[in-house]
Amino acid sequence: MELSGKIKAEAYRLGFSACGIARAIPLDCESENLGKWLDSKYNGEMKYMENHFDMRLSPALLVEGAKSVISLAYNYYSSKKQAANAPIISKYAYGTDYHTVLREKLNLLLDCIRRERKSVEGRAFVDSAPILEKSWAQRSGIGWRGKNSNIIITDKGSFHFLAELIVNIELEYDSPATGKCGDCVRCIESCPTGAIVEPYTVDSRKCISYLTIELKNDIPDSHRGKLAGRVFGCDICQDVCPWNIRFATDNSEPLFTPSPDLLNKTREDWQNLDEKEFQTLFRKSAVKRTKYSGLKRNLGDVMT
Repeated sequence: MELSGKIKAEAYRLGFSACGIARAIPLDCESENLGKWLDSKYNGEMKYMENHFDMRLSPALLVEGAKSVISLAYNYYSSKKQAANAPIISKYAYGTDYHTVLREKLNLLLDCIRRERKSVEGRAFVDSAPILEKSWAQRSGIGWRGKNSNIIITDKGSFHFLAELIVNIELEYDSPATGKCGDCVRCIESCPTGAIVEPYTVDSRKCISYLTIELKNDIPDSHRGKLAGRVFGCDICQDVCPWNIRFATDNSEPLFTPSPDLLNKTREDWQNLDEKEFQTLFRKSAVKRTKYSGLKRNLGDVMT
């Protein structure tokens, strides 16, 4: 109990907004709906989701002797707005790439644990390995899976990155979180492309985030002109969520602060964006993932 308390205290000191701990037992494929989701081809061109199936379900295949999964959340919400009528990028990409920011903090947290327990072995994960982050977040009590499939944290909303530490020591375990969406279906009704095909299930092939980032080919004719002005990611299902409307607050991470060059860029500026400016503006941003060619494809769709 004492070590678990110290881990959580250090996590909050490092800026994480939530921290929970779950026993590292294998997840059940059927209850997690992973097999059914893949069989329905909802992963689209994200073929990597089909790889390492067993590893996604068993923490022990990621860290030998795994005993505990420490789940963490980090706020990225920003109330700052881009220029009127400008193409929109998701709030999570406003600042420095979250992989870089969170990995450094996770390593510091792991160092803290090792100071207390020198024999500990562990590994940090930031959306970069076959691990079902949302499942562990719910099991650790951080939050519940909303109908838009995002993790919602009570009194804080869903604008949070998820990250994990898997360690080979036993800790005090939290109770799983339970759903609190009730009868609300705002996220489902507000999705421009109908990507939330049923509560808690997203068909990635229809999702604007997928279409603007993961999809490498041309945007399908069935979705042309339906990106709702988005050119990198989409926040619509989160923006309309009552938990975010009521509880989302601006993050306090300086590295997530959007530059004036991004916020002040007009529609005309975006239309005239060249590759050199793209490389400069998004040098440290997650937007670089879509590459200049991908962003120009997306701009071409929303500018018409």
